[in-house]
Amino acid sequence: MFEAILSGVGHTPFRAHEDSLETLLTAAVREALDDAQTPASEIDEVFLGHFGAGMDPQGFISSLVLNADPGLHLKPVHRLENACASGSAAVHAAVRSVMSGQSRCVLVAGVEKMSACDHVGQALATASYRAEEARYDSFAALFGEITEQYFGRFGNQENAMAQIAAKNHRNGLDNPLAQLRKDLSGDFCATVSEKNPRVAGALKRTDCSPVSDGAAALVISRPENVQSPSKSVRFRAIAQVSDYLPISRRDLSELRGCREAWNLAFRRAELAGVSDLHFVETHDCFTIAELMQYEAMGLAKPGQGYKALQEGWVMADGKLPVNRSGGLKAKGHPIGATGVSMHAMAALQLQGRANAMQLNNVSVGGVFNMGGSGVANYVSILSL
Repeated sequence: MFEAILSGVGHTPFRAHEDSLETLLTAAVREALDDAQTPASEIDEVFLGHFGAGMDPQGFISSLVLNADPGLHLKPVHRLENACASGSAAVHAAVRSVMSGQSRCVLVAGVEKMSACDHVGQALATASYRAEEARYDSFAALFGEITEQYFGRFGNQENAMAQIAAKNHRNGLDNPLAQLRKDLSGDFCATVSEKNPRVAGALKRTDCSPVSDGAAALVISRPENVQSPSKSVRFRAIAQVSDYLPISRRDLSELRGCREAWNLAFRRAELAGVSDLHFVETHDCFTIAELMQYEAMGLAKPGQGYKALQEGWVMADGKLPVNRSGGLKAKGHPIGATGVSMHAMAALQLQGRANAMQLNNVSVGGVFNMGGSGVANYVSILSL
């Protein structure tokens, strides 16, 4: 088995862009190739994450990657879709291709153009089980139900969720690529107001990630194909777990698929657990998701995720900084690009290139990307 090394990163700003999906995609790809110092002609395969769901008129996009560089012409391009984990689906497919020996050097990209769509809520709702869950007219409504079930078992945790929102907004101030660079206080995030209304159930606007446009890209290679060894980040382990799609078949007060994916990744990486990680980029599509993920990754016991905030463990200066990039909440959440972006942010931390976001003495980081309501669960463990 070959090692898979991440050596190049490309990333557009996440925001509402006037640029087309194609322009965003090609910009991120060119930047990743330049960053890796890898000619496009050296790429064996391309893996592309894109949710689509009718949010952009150009539904068939895989070969748009080729427009980034003539050297990509006639290379195979694979489009992967797994709801909000589409980007990580592309990353994991790329890693497996390199580790198996199928490819020497591959390109991964993720992209989404959402802001011009007038039915984003309906498009995202297709990632739920429509046979039973059509009554939820948005994904926020579905996560509102998850929030209520978690509260029903463990008590109201709106203050903890507000702390998560405030933390990620503070972190986002240090990320020039982030969409929402606003320092919001915990009190503001905890209080219902004209600027922070209820969205669905207990979820307020500050509990929800924004509608975003953007793209991210990576170059992943065997060690001997890495052009700049100083940028080398190793995939120590990857793991993916799929849970049932219908929420009626699951206990919504926990994220079982997330827990199983983390446990599997820890075993494959030969780590004792979350205590061996130096930071995590996790999928805070809604603040309740990040809170529950603290428990799923083993940082806190069930129902006690709030302790990770009370004790400061997940803050930028804590024992396990979570979402130093600002997370989906502040950095943005262009669906197909999200998982690729999370790996890019983790790689920059490990390379010591995260600038104002940089953490001290980090050599092992974790990424968790989730598709649907805890359905598609992807964990990567990256290290120097």
